[in-house]
Amino acid sequence: MKIGKFQLIAVIVISALLGYYIGITKISLDWKNYKPTVTFVNKEPPVALTTVDLSMFWNVWSSLEKTYYDRTKVDPQKMLNGAISGMVESLDDPYTVFLPPVQNSDFKQSLAGQFEGIGAELGMQGKQIIVVAPLDGMPAKNAGIKAGDAILKVDGQATNGWTLTQAVDKIRGQKGSDVTLEILHKDSNKPLTLKVTRGTITVKSVDGWVKAVKDIERIKIGDKKDDKIIYIRLSQFGDNTNQEWLTLINNLSLLSRQGKNVKGLILDLRNNPGGYLNDATFIASEFIKSGTVVSQEKGSGEKTDYGVLRKGLFTDIPIMVLINKGSASASEIVAGALRDHERAKLVGETSFGKGTIQQAEELGNGAGLHVTIAKWLTPKGIWVHQKGLEPDFKVTLDSKDQSRDTQLEKAVQGLIK
Repeated sequence: MKIGKFQLIAVIVISALLGYYIGITKISLDWKNYKPTVTFVNKEPPVALTTVDLSMFWNVWSSLEKTYYDRTKVDPQKMLNGAISGMVESLDDPYTVFLPPVQNSDFKQSLAGQFEGIGAELGMQGKQIIVVAPLDGMPAKNAGIKAGDAILKVDGQATNGWTLTQAVDKIRGQKGSDVTLEILHKDSNKPLTLKVTRGTITVKSVDGWVKAVKDIERIKIGDKKDDKIIYIRLSQFGDNTNQEWLTLINNLSLLSRQGKNVKGLILDLRNNPGGYLNDATFIASEFIKSGTVVSQEKGSGEKTDYGVLRKGLFTDIPIMVLINKGSASASEIVAGALRDHERAKLVGETSFGKGTIQQAEELGNGAGLHVTIAKWLTPKGIWVHQKGLEPDFKVTLDSKDQSRDTQLEKAVQGLIK
C-alpha cells in the first residue's frame, strides 16, 4: 500500500488499551478445533508470511465464554479489541498502537485542536508515563505540571504497568471535574500531589508578533532596546496548522517591512509535541530556499527525501529556534532542518528525541491503527531517536523566577549582538 494514501504522523501518539496479551506478530488463523458460540463475520485470514498455531488462542476464548463466572463481563468486542491491542503491544513500540473507536476519536479531536481534559501531551520513557508537554494556558500547566514530569498515580491508582491509553482514559474527563495526580518533577526525589480541574482544551497552533526589544515581556536586555524582533510560537502540528501559519506569516511579513531595525526571527518550538510530517516540511519551507528538509528511511534501507515545498517569506532573515524537552517529533524535524541548513541556532534544552514515523489507517467501525513504518533523519543524516537535539546554546529556565524567560532572552541576545 502506498504511503501517500495515509497521513504520515510524527507525533507522540496515544497508545492502545491494555490488551489480553497474546504475544504474536504474524498470524494464520486456524479454525479447525473451535466452534464459537458467537457468530464471526469476515473471518477469512489474509495470506500469512508465516504459519502460527492459534489453537491456544481459541481454546482460551472458548474457555472464557463457557466458564467465566460473571457473564456480564464476557463482551466479544472488548475481547477482540484486547487481543488486537495485545498483538500490537508485543512489538514493544509505544508509537505503534491500536486505537478502539473512543480513543481514535479522542486522538482526532486533539489534532483538530479541541477536547476536554487537563491539556498535557503524554508519552512513555521505558515503562513510565511522563508528560511530554503541558499546553500553555491549560489546566495542567496552571497547576504546576512540567514537561518531563513522571505521573506516578492518578486518583490514587499507581500507574505502574499502564499503557498510554490507560493513562489518557483516566486523566481525561468532563469539563469541571477534578483529577488528582501524583507527579515527580525531573531531577527531584520528592513526589507532589496536585489536583487539576479539567477544562475544554482549545489548542491554537500558531501565534506571533513583531516587537521592539524594550517591549518584550520577561526579558532583560541592557541596550539596543529599539531593535525589533519577529517572534512565532508554534504549539503543535495539527489539522489547522498550515492555514493558521499562512495567515500569521503574511501579517508578520507586512509588519516587518513597515519598520526598520528588524534584527531577526525567533521560532519557539518549546513544548511542541509534534504532529504531521507533511506539515513539518511545509513549515520548514518558510525558512529554507531549497534542498532536503527530512529523510525517511525504512527497515529495508529504502530512503526517501522530502524537500522544500514552496517559496518562503523568511529565507534570509537570521533565526533562533527555542527548544526544550517537550519539543518532539515534527518540531524536531523543523529544528533539525533549520540547523543543518545553517539557517538557525538552537537555544534551550535537549529536545525529547522521537525519530520515527507513523502511518495512520482507519480500520472501520471507528477504530484506527498507527504503525511505525520508518525512521526520519535530519538533512545531514542525524537520527534523534531517544537522544534528542542538543541546543547550540544550552539555557535552563529558572523555576524560581517565572517572571523571566532566560531562554527567550538568550535568543534575543543572539540576534541583536
